[in-house]
Amino acid sequence: MERFVPIAHGVAALFAVIELGLTAYVVTPKYYYYFLPAVVSFMLFNSIWSLLVLAYLFVTPIYFPRIFHGVVALALEWITMIFWFGGSVGLAAHFGTPRCEGNTYCGSAQAAIAFGFFLWVLFAFLVFVDTMAFLRGRGQSTAQPKPSVVV
Repeated sequence: MERFVPIAHGVAALFAVIELGLTAYVVTPKYYYYFLPAVVSFMLFNSIWSLLVLAYLFVTPIYFPRIFHGVVALALEWITMIFWFGGSVGLAAHFGTPRCEGNTYCGSAQAAIAFGFFLWVLFAFLVFVDTMAFLRGRGQSTAQPKPSVVV
């Protein structure tokens, strides 16, 4: 399953860019005169956060291996997965299931909900694979055992 991780990273980055565009359209001020629902802003934040996390997961092991830490990467993936789940459920609860009837704003909101859940599934897959890899390597030590000295 670990061979699918780079593909999942690439698809997650593509979906995060799509989500960024959709939520940026939903956030536009012409639709909110008085207030902007926090969940819409949170989904915009999720898109930017995910791109930053994916950049950390992709760039640092290759170019800055001394900065990369597996536990930090795993924690960032867990946080991102929880963010996507919470944001997608919140956005779905806010908009419900309206009949769009050609309204581009409504269609963009529904697409943002769908891509939010797709990203949650992708990050859940990444969390599962990386958590299993972390737990597999947890009990193993690379240090050589010291010979016992009898005095």
